[in-house]
Amino acid sequence: MSPKTTPTNKDTFLATTACYPEKHRGVVNMPVYRASTILFPNLAEFEAADRGDCAYPVYGRYGTLTTEELEKTIALLEGADHSIVTSSGLAAIVLVLMTFLKSGDHLLMVDTVYGPTRRFCDHELKRLGVETTYYDPTVGADISKLIRDNTRLIFIESPGSLTFEVQDVPAIVKAARAKGVLIAGDNTWGTPLYYHAFELGMDISIHSATKYISGHSDFLMGTVSCKKDHYMQLLRTFRNTGACPSGDNCYLALRGLRTMAVRLRQQYEHGLEVARWLSSRPEVEAVLHPALPGAPGHDIWKRDFSGACSLFAFVLKENVPQATLARMMDNLELFGMGYSWGGFESLMIPINLNKIRTATKFAYKGTLLRIHVGLEDPQDLMADIARGFDRMKKAA
Repeated sequence: MSPKTTPTNKDTFLATTACYPEKHRGVVNMPVYRASTILFPNLAEFEAADRGDCAYPVYGRYGTLTTEELEKTIALLEGADHSIVTSSGLAAIVLVLMTFLKSGDHLLMVDTVYGPTRRFCDHELKRLGVETTYYDPTVGADISKLIRDNTRLIFIESPGSLTFEVQDVPAIVKAARAKGVLIAGDNTWGTPLYYHAFELGMDISIHSATKYISGHSDFLMGTVSCKKDHYMQLLRTFRNTGACPSGDNCYLALRGLRTMAVRLRQQYEHGLEVARWLSSRPEVEAVLHPALPGAPGHDIWKRDFSGACSLFAFVLKENVPQATLARMMDNLELFGMGYSWGGFESLMIPINLNKIRTATKFAYKGTLLRIHVGLEDPQDLMADIARGFDRMKKAA
């Protein structure tokens, strides 16, 4: 679809089936291109590719036409000049960190960041001579006090993927701009539909396409979007690391994008319904859902987001012993116990924050449970949790 015919409404753009007819003789979906070797028509184009001057795919590790179509689609949704797709969400985060940080640099990393990102900072970046300082997600404009002369990057994850603190991104961006520091963020929770990172001033936007872009829990992928000033640096690192997704997974991501707006809308509404119900339960101390009025960060969420996904957490009034918690968790019928989120299935896992926070302290003492609401009927989901609460009480 050319820029002239791209709908202004993102939902319309995702749902359209008129993207590819000129290229593929009316076929609605982009074909899957699987390739390692790609042949050149003549020596001049082969040598141009060797210099990096070729405008089309030159080797399977750099992508295929399926990859290019997905990257163009993501860039349009993000409001970016370019996007790069990677083999996983973590690979996308690593790509950004490795591109903009070198030995002797300083990184400001939000304390509520995704666990594997923290591990990469604590082990790989430390080994390479990059120092990481973890900061309070609610610091806002005061982050300027943490910026050093060698600070090169501030990393944001808003909301945090376990306790859902919402960051004041415009305030952080303003402080970073004053010191010439780049801003990158993991924006998976907000999705490209509900969170417009570049309008808020961020330089790099990252998503785990494994989550809502997929929607079906059947592949791993990450995306990195940027303005043109940073694209060539990112592309060079990407090509030197080989963290490329397959053509099949790019096809699946394009398929997932077609229904993402519809799935998100239902999961947003059903997630809030379950969150409100949990707020009324006597077993629950707090519900950590940014879109829930009265929840921490709700005012910033209302200002910066146009919607919410269905991932949130709740805190029980007591710190429940493992054996008692198992009586609740092991017999849930509709909630699976597993990592990731964003798919059609509902999930619930317990969270232990003791080993993964250094700059902040969690405000609650009770057991923390993270919940993802899938596409099941919310009444059925609430009944499943209620039966779990009953089992937990009997065990106690």
